Amino acid sequence: MHERIDAARRAAGLSWTELAQRVGGPRVHTTAALFGQHPLLAEQARRAADALGMDAEETERLIEIPRERIGSRFELPADPTLYRFYEALAVYGPALRALIHEEFGDGIMSAINFNIDLRRVAHPGGDRVEVVLNGKFLPYQWE
Repeated sequence: MHERIDAARRAAGLSWTELAQRVGGPRVHTTAALFGQHPLLAEQARRAADALGMDAEETERLIEIPRERIGSRFELPADPTLYRFYEALAVYGPALRALIHEEFGDGIMSAINFNIDLRRVAHPGGDRVEVVLNGKFLPYQWE
């Protein structure tokens, strides 16, 4: 269904960021949901359907737990910490890719010219792990 959503988004002249704003919710999370990685709330699905001209059956699919997610065909590590990084990239990687292309153009984030940091963030529900990936944008050069 992602292909249908992407085609409708482009036909409506919306960027992923603009569509996420119409749907409501964080930009990366909402884009990942529209890539079929997890469900939207019913109201968010209705707003997505309104923005994209989706029918009732397609709207229902947006609130269902996906049967197969992108990345579900890869062998995953057994270590629980490493597994969570794979899981995060399997769920959010396609959305991050689309948003990088939307914001920067056709290219990649360097993993060579790259910084990474890890911080502990205090939170009332339990401390959180914050991982910051900071890579230089490298546009594709086709010549």
